[in-house]
Amino acid sequence: MRPLTPDESRPLSKAIKQGNAKEQTTLTMTQISACINKKNITVILFSLKLSIPSFTSTTIPIHRHFSLESFQETCPNNDQHPKPMLKSTSRHQQQQAIVSLVKSSTHKPHLLQIQAHLTRSSLLQNPKFSLFFLSSLCSSRDLRYARLFFSQIKNPSSSQYNTLIRAYSSSNSPKEAFFLYREMRQKGLKPDPISFSFVIKSCVKFRSVFCGLQVHGRIIRDGFLSDCLLLTTLIECYSSFASRDDACKVFDEMSQKDTVAWNVLISCYLRNGRTKDVLMLFDNMKNEGVCEPDDVTCLLVTQACANLGALEFGEKVHRYIKERGYGTARNLSNSLISMYSRCGCLDKAYDVFKGIGEKNVISWSAMISGLAMNGFGRDAILAFEEMRKTGVIPDEQTFTGLLSACSHCGLVDEGMEFLNQMSKEFGIMPNVHHYGCVVDLLGRAGLLEQAYRVIMSMKVKPDATIWRTLLGACRIHGHFTLGERVIEHLIELKAQEAGDYVLLLNIYSSTGNWEKVSELRKFLKDKGIQTTPGCSSIELKGIVHEFIVDDVSHPQKHEIYNKLDEINKQLKIAGYVVETTSELHDLGAEEKANALSYHSEKLALAFGVLVTRPGTTLRVTKNLRICIDCHNFAKFLSGVYNRQLIIRDRTRFHHFRDGHCSCNDYW
Repeated sequence: MRPLTPDESRPLSKAIKQGNAKEQTTLTMTQISACINKKNITVILFSLKLSIPSFTSTTIPIHRHFSLESFQETCPNNDQHPKPMLKSTSRHQQQQAIVSLVKSSTHKPHLLQIQAHLTRSSLLQNPKFSLFFLSSLCSSRDLRYARLFFSQIKNPSSSQYNTLIRAYSSSNSPKEAFFLYREMRQKGLKPDPISFSFVIKSCVKFRSVFCGLQVHGRIIRDGFLSDCLLLTTLIECYSSFASRDDACKVFDEMSQKDTVAWNVLISCYLRNGRTKDVLMLFDNMKNEGVCEPDDVTCLLVTQACANLGALEFGEKVHRYIKERGYGTARNLSNSLISMYSRCGCLDKAYDVFKGIGEKNVISWSAMISGLAMNGFGRDAILAFEEMRKTGVIPDEQTFTGLLSACSHCGLVDEGMEFLNQMSKEFGIMPNVHHYGCVVDLLGRAGLLEQAYRVIMSMKVKPDATIWRTLLGACRIHGHFTLGERVIEHLIELKAQEAGDYVLLLNIYSSTGNWEKVSELRKFLKDKGIQTTPGCSSIELKGIVHEFIVDDVSHPQKHEIYNKLDEINKQLKIAGYVVETTSELHDLGAEEKANALSYHSEKLALAFGVLVTRPGTTLRVTKNLRICIDCHNFAKFLSGVYNRQLIIRDRTRFHHFRDGHCSCNDYW
């Protein structure tokens, strides 16, 4: 078929210009189909541009990537289209023009036209053009269209498979990436590190550790164990599945470890609750001297210090941040505010806050939350008012901190006012965390039925945490009837844990209902529900020491127990009496007192008194809620031994000084 000459294309353009849209499309595509070949691409592309006038306002003009040199003459005024004249260009230049056009097109109407040209000109099977076109389809997020186009390629290459695997790995259908990887192997194509990397990410996304193990085995078999980036992805994979040992094994097998690999392993430990080991990894990383910790490392380690209450180690990391010049990074400063606040060191948190040049909403929210968790509710509200004066708009986290401040300080009216204000004035709909703070606020005030009504009237579905908050309030106020109702809701959510039943046991035992205690204990035994042992940690000289109840694993166990016996004698002289309601077994008074004597927080405090100078502040972190007896024990110890004690349990901070607690009671 003879191609159209430039002179013949002019009447065609004129006819298109005068006709209606439907006729334009029909006429243009008919003529184009008749003249497509490999020598008149410029004329075709210009005609394609004329054929889609309805898209010109919203899509990229299809001819824009061709220079004016492609035209021998232009129109005399702006009301006319330029007259296309095919310039003598090489085959390579024409192909480059198509590649450039493919790269720049993301709108489906353009892509459809380009595909039609690739199909008719037999360029579809050319790996160069099909790969670029497939990449454009994946960039447009139309994976259904991309998969259809991919199926038309007779012998797809590894690069083409990788392109589609990558797109599926970040889509809502990550399993397709694994199926494509399997198909790729069946066709005899050898995956490269890029293939493996995105297949691993897809396995993580659709939560299949078995598929991840298969891919890991193939990586070993294909000899890619020297690829640092690929092994780092594997570490991240095992980390997401809480397979800490497997992640460590991959890390140890790496021939060269870069900073990213260290950070992924540290993140793995942090994610799996091995926060104490995070501090060890930071020290190892520094001591090896091969890779220096970067700002991401410091961010992860400060989070670990916050979780552990490891103030001394956190201060060491802060000094490192200053030495390396990371101090201007706002995200690190925000993390330091949170770390110091959670270690009960508000003065240093405020120093970091003052040093931030431009405080954003995260900075203000971190400071407000820090004041709240340390019992300075009124100051948190004042900080919120100051934040508004500076023009910073509060977000969800800001109101979580505010409501928490009201909860810890018993500001019921203020808390309910903030709950209404956040939606009416700022358009922020309360989420489950906001309602959780309100339930905690009402529970602390003894308004248990009102708290229950708040949960039942929530516009969002209540989660297990909010029911546990109410269950804790029932335990404090001895409301076992409501406590039983709360347990029923947790069972409906299939979210009940051993700790929930322990709280119910506390309610029954505090009211002397030993028959119910016996029934519940039998239920736990029959169901095989194991309770989480209480664990308390205390940091001294940068080392974190952990204790459980009746712990005998510490090297200084004999000295610790002797010191604890001495403390108990001194506290009894001062008026301390064991709170036997904290013991959940039906025992005699003396037996209960003995059972309560060696709780984990008491051992941690005794160790602190043993190895520190008089007057040193002791900071203890516990994974569970502190019992009433240990709370009273700490209160008396602070007065008798002239110590400031800060105990952070699962729910809040307890500050003890001169025989008093900042929260005034067990709450």
